Amino acid sequence: MAKFNRILLKLSGESLMGEQRYGIDEKRLGEYAAQIKEIHDMGVQIGIVIGGGNIFRGLTGAGKGFDRVKGDQMGMLATVINSLALSSALTAIGVKARVLTAIRMEPIGELYTKWKAIDCMEAGEVVILSGGTGNPYFTTDTGSSLRGIEIEADVMLKGTRVDGIYTADPEKDPTATKFSEITYDEIYTRGLKVMDLTATTMCKQNNLPIYVFNMDVVGNLKKVMDGEPIGTYVHN
Repeated sequence: MAKFNRILLKLSGESLMGEQRYGIDEKRLGEYAAQIKEIHDMGVQIGIVIGGGNIFRGLTGAGKGFDRVKGDQMGMLATVINSLALSSALTAIGVKARVLTAIRMEPIGELYTKWKAIDCMEAGEVVILSGGTGNPYFTTDTGSSLRGIEIEADVMLKGTRVDGIYTADPEKDPTATKFSEITYDEIYTRGLKVMDLTATTMCKQNNLPIYVFNMDVVGNLKKVMDGEPIGTYVHN
């Protein structure tokens, strides 16, 4: 029995690079698809938001002279490219997947609505929610918070390159210790950077818990669904 019935899985675009410096690593993409299939086979309803940092980050572009709005729009399109890649990888291993976009761009994907996403998940499809919120000045973290709340997910699973939330950056501070669970208020008090403030506040206000774990270790997604304490649980 899976710990959660319906999830919003937030994936890092940068993690999709694998060992590369840019773009999509087919090995990492295949590992992600296989892990998603594992929990799909358990009957879990799955919505996915994936970032675009392996291709283009709007905020980085703005720092290099791009217009911020155009830079963010480029970042949104990068998430669509990653979503199509993940959809293709899932379909190749027998999992029905559907890409919904925040901005109308048929036939690349269908325009997102809450009810379409829920109908597809209840019909057994993995739904990949691309294009962020469709608006500039919002990160994919905020996009995943918004979508998680809209689709009435039980939890947002934030798949990162670290195995949870620490008192400090464990790569810089060897004395940093990991939290098994933490409240939103404590995240604010300690100034921890789990997600951007807008995303964190949305989850707190709408009582959507977050589970932070290392998605890059094969098998970890199923461990989370089995209830193994491998990451950090964030709640009110």
